[in-house]
Parts: sequence; structure tokens; C-alpha cells
Amino acid sequence: MSSRRAGSEPSIRSRRVALTHSPRRAFLVNITNVEVVKDRTVRLHFSDGSKRVVDLSPLLWGPAFKDISTDDDLFGQVRVDSEIGTISWPNGADLDPDVLHGDFEPARHSRSTT
Repeated sequence: MSSRRAGSEPSIRSRRVALTHSPRRAFLVNITNVEVVKDRTVRLHFSDGSKRVVDLSPLLWGPAFKDISTDDDLFGQVRVDSEIGTISWPNGADLDPDVLHGDFEPARHSRSTT
């Protein structure tokens, strides 16, 4: 039988835990600069000093990228978001900098046939 009185809430204690690392992606690269080269291709500069020219066409799928993938003016509004360390567009769409750097494979998408 519980010693807690009916109707009383159990005590919840929170504990502060010191972080031993930065919550921001400390060990992965960030994008520091972006330039549109042509069509859907960009030149990216990374925090590790590397530069890559990347065709973003295969990555621009789904609702967030519908207009970006077809509208040159909108695509050209790509900017570096230093808060998250990657490129983004005015509608909030962004791409994983680790995929753009070449460290990871992008998620695959399947187009519905229905």
C-alpha cells in the first residue's frame, strides 16, 4: 500500500547534467559559404576547409522543395544558415551538411504511383 495521499501528485525531481560536448554538431562539418554555379548546382565551402561542387537536383524532392526544384529565382535565394551550419531557403527548407559534404548517403525517396 502506498503512503501517498489520494489526490496528491508524486514528487518529480530534475537533475542538472553537465554536458561534456557541445550540443551543436561539434565533430561534423558545417557549410560556411554557398554559390550557385548553374541550374541546381552549387559550390559549397565547408568548415574543414574543403570545397565541393554539388548538383542538388537529386536532393530537391518532397513538398518543401517542390518550388525550389523548378523556380530559378527561388533556388537562387539559397543562403548559409550559420545557426544550423547548412544551406537553407526562405521557406525553411534545408539540406543535411553531412550529406552535402559526402560523408553520408542521402535518404532515398520513392515516388508514389497511386
